[in-house]
Amino acid sequence: MAEDLVLDRAIRDWVLIPLSVVMVLIGFLRYFVSKLMRSYQTPDRKVLKEGQVVLRARNLRVAAGFIPTKSFWSRRVYFTNEENGLLHVPKEQAQNPQAQMFSDPNMAMDMMKKNISMIVPQTLTFTWVNFFFSGFVAAKIPFPLTHRFRGMLQNGIDLSTVDVSYVSGRSWYFLNLFGLRGLFSLILGEENATDDAQRMMQMGGFGFDPTKSLSAEKDSLDIIQHEWILPKMEKRAEDVLKKLLK
Repeated sequence: MAEDLVLDRAIRDWVLIPLSVVMVLIGFLRYFVSKLMRSYQTPDRKVLKEGQVVLRARNLRVAAGFIPTKSFWSRRVYFTNEENGLLHVPKEQAQNPQAQMFSDPNMAMDMMKKNISMIVPQTLTFTWVNFFFSGFVAAKIPFPLTHRFRGMLQNGIDLSTVDVSYVSGRSWYFLNLFGLRGLFSLILGEENATDDAQRMMQMGGFGFDPTKSLSAEKDSLDIIQHEWILPKMEKRAEDVLKKLLK
């Protein structure tokens, strides 16, 4: 049977609160350091043009039912024509994003700076937490949990008799690491440099390929079945009114 523990107030004052405050301060520090390390480049005209084309094609696909069939077909041909359509990308012009990164040293340097701004602070912080706060029972969650959460909440504590709702100091570090994203997004904005989960998923990539967006939007326009909904709006409105009056 799981044992109930009485947590000392000193653990709250010297483990729980300092660890939370340090994680918040490190997040703010990384944000401003990343802004200083960020290099501002002139936007590529071709990339901007391709992005605007994708947005226009997406708007056409979403609002296709509000224009006549003939108008939709002419616009779709304008975008998806195999000869000179805006969404058509010849194979010889398609560029591999890996080759693009290695051909542009600024892109590789920016990626290295972003990875360094994530790896170095986290390595130092985890070493500090592992050295000073490993083995502490820092907090208790006010609701019961199953034993599947033991490995996540009690990292560094090898006691099977402790209730799963207790959180170790090392696990509290990981909860703050991934749980403070909402706070940073609220204070620093959505485009901040403290989203570690998204950064970890992006570390294995080599950049964004705009040609894939053009090809995907072209395929979406090719398979859409057009239906002009405006001639049927009066009938639909009449049906809705009849249902409301019943």
